[in-house]
Amino acid sequence: MHAVGMFDRKGALTSDGFEGSGADWHASLKPLSEQDGVVVTSPHKVFGPESNDLVLQLRKQGIDKVVLGGMSANLCVEAHMRELVEQGFEVACVSDARAAAALPGGDFYQAAMLNFRMIASSVQTTDEIVGQLKNL
Repeated sequence: MHAVGMFDRKGALTSDGFEGSGADWHASLKPLSEQDGVVVTSPHKVFGPESNDLVLQLRKQGIDKVVLGGMSANLCVEAHMRELVEQGFEVACVSDARAAAALPGGDFYQAAMLNFRMIASSVQTTDEIVGQLKNL
């Protein structure tokens, strides 16, 4: 994450130097991020959304269902899932849209999957989630 500059944004209130910085949107997602109705929040500071405006932005938009995926399943994704569930959101975790470290002594993807199955509203594949969204 550090090697690609993921955390190199100058600040939450500025977009100076953001484009192409490594903290910018992945090229395939950038057009989606610019559509009407897309909510973009300030970045989280540690693992969960407690230090940013995610819950506020979701509530302002009347959103009560969240689909989560991300780079670090057992850290950021799990922390967001836990806080959003505590805040009353229905949370679906995408089983094939995240990763986690596998280190001596632990497979942290599997650890996260266990917690997701115990806490999240559902755990589904990308295809399953997309299929449900198409039927809305």
